Order: sequence, then structure tokens, then C-alpha cells
Amino acid sequence: MLKTIWLGAFFFAATEAIPETSPWTILWTAPAIIIAAMVIAWATESAQFFIAQGFALAILALMQTLPEFAMEAVFAWHRQIPFLFANLTGALRLLTGLGWPMIYCAAALVYRKRHGKPMGRIVMEGQHSVQVVGLLLPLIYVSFILWKASLNLFDAVVLTAIYGAYLALLIKMPAEEPEGIADLERIPRAIVLSPRGRRIALIIGLFVLGGVLIKVSAEPFLGSLFAISTSIGIPTFIFVQWVAPFISEFPEGLSTFYWARTVTRAPMALMNLVSSNINQWTLLVAMLPVVLSLSIGSPTSMPLDEQQQNEVLMTIAQQLVGLLFLINMELAWWEAAALFGLWFVQFAFSAINPDVAFWGPLGQHVHGWVTIVYFAWSAIELVRLLLGQRKPRAFTEFAKMWRQHVSRGLGAK
Repeated sequence: MLKTIWLGAFFFAATEAIPETSPWTILWTAPAIIIAAMVIAWATESAQFFIAQGFALAILALMQTLPEFAMEAVFAWHRQIPFLFANLTGALRLLTGLGWPMIYCAAALVYRKRHGKPMGRIVMEGQHSVQVVGLLLPLIYVSFILWKASLNLFDAVVLTAIYGAYLALLIKMPAEEPEGIADLERIPRAIVLSPRGRRIALIIGLFVLGGVLIKVSAEPFLGSLFAISTSIGIPTFIFVQWVAPFISEFPEGLSTFYWARTVTRAPMALMNLVSSNINQWTLLVAMLPVVLSLSIGSPTSMPLDEQQQNEVLMTIAQQLVGLLFLINMELAWWEAAALFGLWFVQFAFSAINPDVAFWGPLGQHVHGWVTIVYFAWSAIELVRLLLGQRKPRAFTEFAKMWRQHVSRGLGAK
């Protein structure tokens, strides 16, 4: 909740609707948000260098999504409820539909160059089962929120508790071999090698700089998206859903691409994005009714209209397919291709104006068709799991991690 309080303080101002700004405002606000996310990522990567990998990835993923949280806080503070799930669902589908395949492609290209043969799959390590299994509970609870078509403060408490339990479990995991300093990007490496006092000052300074940039640019950035969508005739909800996440997730994409091209760190890059999915399904969703209630001045339940319900349903369906793909602790080439293909189809058709002859109505139907395909594919993978054709290694590895590092610790007490 500390992140919510901090963001709430940042946007404690008038609560009228976000005003449209000049479309040209995006020329300085988009770079400002990208720079903010990058400097925050540098600070976090430097700070997490000495932390166990699983916990470090969770914290890194949390800080990398700060611009995403800021944009959602702006919408919630200005009570623009119809847009609250636009940016969120767009970001989640972007991470899984483009981010996961991008990690596979980056690693596969380098692998082929080194070994002269294709890389069939990314294989994860035992500790990564915590992230894979950790994605399941948020999906179940968000499905309950979708079923009742509302989001309230009680849901915020439950989702925050889920994330707290996830972090507590990661803390129990053993530290892995520390990442080599040479593997860090240039700026985090320079920070880590600095004297202790300077290192602390640089990390704090980067966090402050990132926060200030987000503060001054988040609202005018969203205002410029409104203006651009009006001028080019694309529905504002759709435009915000796709453009805002591309900007806010760009630095995270660079970090994971950098890790993936080392091949050996591709599993870590993939788990970084899975951790981002988890913190957005939990803390980001939990933040929405909190900031909305602060804006109104009393506890408020947030209704989900039909469009938001459809978007959340598709996102849950996509995440379920992704989770089932990772249940055997591997991501195969064809699974990465399937995630990208389905994401690209609904992304391409969503930008078509509904009034355009033939393509407009077709685009509206594609959204539903892709959702059905996601659920149908999930059903097939569940059947394969029950028939033993897909091994549930994530659960068996998770049970092993629990026995070794949680149950043993409780028994020692």
C-alpha cells in the first residue's frame, strides 16, 4: 500500500477530468516517461545486485512498472473509471503476447549464431516455479472480481495480501550465485562499482529523478493521447490501451532483451516479466479503488462496464494460456509463436474504427473470437495435463521448494 499512498500524494490535486493537451505534448512527455522508467530500473538493478534473485526480480519488476502505476493513479484520481482497465489490460497483454516471445526470439537468435542449430525452448530453474505458481492465485481472484463486475476496497486488501504472501515466499528462497558485475549494463555497473556513499547517493538520486519526471509528465502525456486519438479517429479507450503500455513498458522490454541475448539469463528475463504480470494483477488492481476512494473522499466501489469486462476476460484468457504453457517449466518455440500470433491479431484489428465498412465490424468480432481461442486452447492444455502429456513440473518444483525452504524453516522454529 505504500506505493499507493506515494502515488496518491503525487496526484493530490483537482479531480476534474483529464484535459486534452496539444498532440505535440507527446514529443516531450513520452521521452520523459521512458527516461523515468529507465533511471528507476538502473537504480533498482544496482540495489538488487546483492539480493537473492527471485526477490530481486520481484522488486525490479515492481519498480519498472512505476510509470504504469502513475498513469492508472491519474485516471483513478480524476475518476475516469472507463479508462482504468484500458492501460492495465493493454500492458498485461503486451507483456505476455509480445514480451515473452521477444525473450525467446532474442535468446534463440544468439543460440543459433553460437551453436549453428535452433534452440527449441527456454528451460527454467526450480526456483522459478514460485513465479509460475504465483501467477495462479491472482488470476483466480481477478476472475471473481470479473464475475461480480465490481472492484472495491475489500478486493484491494485481498490482492495486496496475495502479493505480500508472494514476496514473503520469495524471501524464503535461497540466494543464487550472484550475477557477475560484467553482466550488468554500463550504468548499473558503474553505480555498483562506486564507493558506498556515492553508490547510495546515486541510487537515491535516480529514484528521485524518476519520480519527478513521472510527476510532471504522466497527466499531460495522457491528455496528449486523448487529443491524438480524437484527431485520427481511433476510439480513445483503444488508443490509450495500446500506446500508453508501449511507452511505459519500453525500458522493461530493453532490460529483458539485454538479459535474453545472453541465452543463459533468458529464464531470468522471462521470470522478470512474469513478476510484472503478478504485481500488476495484484498491487496495480488494488490501487485503483484506493485512489478512487481518496479522490471521492469516501469508500467507493468501482463498477466494471461491459467493455471493461470484455477486456479483462480476454486478458485473463491470455494469461491462463501463458500459465499453462509454463506449467512444465519450459517455453517452447511454438508456444512463443502462438502467444505472439494471437496477440498480434487482436492488436491489429482493435485499432480499426468500428465505422469502417467490413473491417470495422470484423475487428469487433475478432476480439471475441480470439478470447474464445484462448479459452479453447486452455481447455486443450488442461486435458493434456490430466492425461499426463504435459508434466506439471511447476507444481512439483514448487512443492520441493516449499519443503526445503519454508516447511523446514517453520520446523526449526
